[in-house]
Amino acid sequence: MENSNTRVAFIGLGVMGVHMAAHLARAGYTVAVYNRTQAKAAQWVQANGGRAAATPREAAEGADIVCACVGNDDDLRAVVLGESGAFAGMKPGAIFVDHTTASADVARQLHAIARERGLHFVDAPVSGGEAGAKNGVLTVMCGGDAEPFATAQPVISAYAQAVTRMGESGAGQLTKMVNQICIAGLLQSLSEALNFGQQAGLDMPQVLDVISKGAASSWQMQNRGLTMCEGKFDFGFAVDWMRKDLGLCLAEAKRNQAPLPVTALVDQFYADVQKQGGGRWDTSSLIRRLK
Repeated sequence: MENSNTRVAFIGLGVMGVHMAAHLARAGYTVAVYNRTQAKAAQWVQANGGRAAATPREAAEGADIVCACVGNDDDLRAVVLGESGAFAGMKPGAIFVDHTTASADVARQLHAIARERGLHFVDAPVSGGEAGAKNGVLTVMCGGDAEPFATAQPVISAYAQAVTRMGESGAGQLTKMVNQICIAGLLQSLSEALNFGQQAGLDMPQVLDVISKGAASSWQMQNRGLTMCEGKFDFGFAVDWMRKDLGLCLAEAKRNQAPLPVTALVDQFYADVQKQGGGRWDTSSLIRRLK
């Protein structure tokens, strides 16, 4: 697809979507946007061009690919289904790419509905946070049919460094759950280690410099270790969002009978952080409950 000839819609201009849509415009795509708060859509158009639509349906009309990044399963259904939903406006053969972190069930449901209507649906949750969206280097894990994925991949690549099909519908969401399970356990271990080091009176910047060169190193250690020690949590992925994601993981684990004892415990630790008023703090704020 030639960028200038490809019409794209983007639904949801939140912390992630506002940057992702902007990368599409900079890549030369004709972009229509919809946001629940219409003033934000108008502001986006003023900065990036394209057009703002009053409903998801209007945004999707004539689009080859419709992308969305909203809050949860219910938000996704609200912008996809019904008379004003995107599916109602999409032309036959158009592709809906969902970047929401949602359940595998809703992905499969919408995939089936799309197929009945002669449309395509790709679940495509992302990893990389706001910084990844802003810099256009997200990691996107996709589920769905191979042909529409191949068509959508170059469009998604406008804001991603890696776009991978993981399998059939729902596989993208399941892969994102694996990602969040890994991060939850890692951040708890990092919190305990940093707190231990501080209690022991160590020079923590020096400790981090040394151990980040060895087997204990991780993205979280390299990018959040110092700020965790300094008690700074005003950036990145919020605790409220992480609890939503871990809830999806725990629900799916109940269905597939995969034990998640550490994840369940860390989810409750995040609940403690919320009680401290930290719902909008970055997920690295787990260390606060140890103080």
